[in-house]
Amino acid sequence: MSVFVVDASLVIKWFVPEIRGEAARRWLAAPHDYMAPDLLFAEAGNVVWKKVRRRELDDHEARQLVQDLAHVAVETVATRTLLRDALALALTADITVYDALYLTLAVRLETAVITGDDRFVEKVAAHPALRVHIRRLQDFVH
Repeated sequence: MSVFVVDASLVIKWFVPEIRGEAARRWLAAPHDYMAPDLLFAEAGNVVWKKVRRRELDDHEARQLVQDLAHVAVETVATRTLLRDALALALTADITVYDALYLTLAVRLETAVITGDDRFVEKVAAHPALRVHIRRLQDFVH
């Protein structure tokens, strides 16, 4: 069994229909372990909030989704333990500290972040030492 870091752009697709949702569900069905900074839940909650504001979800659906997210099979790591290295990566790769938290965890675990954020992938891919630590969610490999 492999370990991967997952971000909110992937996890939210496990629960709501979105572009690349089928690819995201292939990751969910695969026999992998998933980890993320504890920031994952705040980011996913914010996505749910935005979907309510855009009338893509109603209040009841949003509350149910947040309840479901609380039980997702992703082990979390405290953001505070990643922050120093995340800031260094953010400054190096010109990415947000939020994204750098996921990348920092992937580097520490010697694995990759699986993400639906193409901009994040492109910025990290420009750095040879970091590009092995990121993968687009649609690039599913067992």
